[in-house]
Amino acid sequence: MKNMLKNFDSWVQENGPAALVIREYLIPVEGADGVVFPATFAASEDKSFKGGYNIDTFGDDWNVCLIDSVGSQANRIEPVFAQAEYKRLVPQVVVTAGNKKINLLEAGHRAGDAIVRCSTLQEILRDAFKADLNGDAEPLAKIAPTSLVFGVWDSRDTQCKRPRLIASTVRGYKVKKLTRSAQYNPATAYVDEGLLDDAAGDKKLKDAQAERGFVHVPASGSHGGVIATGGIRRDATLHLAALRLIASKDEERTLALRRYLLGLALTAFTYSPSGYLRQGCNLVLDPEKGREMKVVYGDGRREDAKVPGLASTALTHAQALAFATEAAAAFGVGQDRDVPFSSDLARKDVSPDTGNGKPAKAARAGKK
Repeated sequence: MKNMLKNFDSWVQENGPAALVIREYLIPVEGADGVVFPATFAASEDKSFKGGYNIDTFGDDWNVCLIDSVGSQANRIEPVFAQAEYKRLVPQVVVTAGNKKINLLEAGHRAGDAIVRCSTLQEILRDAFKADLNGDAEPLAKIAPTSLVFGVWDSRDTQCKRPRLIASTVRGYKVKKLTRSAQYNPATAYVDEGLLDDAAGDKKLKDAQAERGFVHVPASGSHGGVIATGGIRRDATLHLAALRLIASKDEERTLALRRYLLGLALTAFTYSPSGYLRQGCNLVLDPEKGREMKVVYGDGRREDAKVPGLASTALTHAQALAFATEAAAAFGVGQDRDVPFSSDLARKDVSPDTGNGKPAKAARAGKK
């Protein structure tokens, strides 16, 4: 598949579609009535959410359970651009921190992450964020284009913020929450056999023995997963309207930039991430309901997603990758970089004297 560079121009120019949307109907590998383990979350600071599964209840036995969040989904998909088949589409930026090498594609806050902010790329990235604030996203696309696709917020410095072009979430509907209990039994009775001191009356020692596996430890009523009686669905959106807000220094470069970012976004959007989300949560397509992908227009029209101008029945990942490859070559992918993390920059970053550290930030927040 070649000469696709202009096929998607109607999507990146004004009055194009609002979005592409995917709906995937999923079931646990054990079957539609199988138990699935959603993500668990810490309690909120005010304890209004006590921690555990994120389940919103609406009455009449209707609820929605968050199985995999938008951030988690992005972190599962973005690293695909480090794989051999996709790595030439984006610059490979690697930060060496001690004995570890971290690809920017794996950094939680992308181009706004501390790992790259406190590297020798600090000033280059700062200038790129400032250029974006002034209407030119090309410098950022030359360093960290997936930050423009999956969203970035330079919250510790320039405050440049770009929304996600791609958002994907997995939810379960009308879930029934289960609990589970377990009992740990040590290999021998260490105290009774005189191998360890009796911890009676010494809570600290008793807790230490339990933590290290020397005594019986019951675990009762812990999270046991859910059964999604109303089904499980992955909803993904590629916001073309948001893509059209991204620009470069002139009309020609803006078109090249938008084509490039659309190619990356389509590649990520049509890529099928693993359904194995965590222990106890392995999801596959529901063979009866399957998957649908639609183009949604501003007037509400919804059409099957296909390459504009082609007679194909559905937009495929192979077509998306072919377009992305052409668009990347036309735009000019930024250079690969292997840069060191700087402990000096990190110390300066957290120092109150520089105005970047938390104490200084809190002080500023307190001013009227």
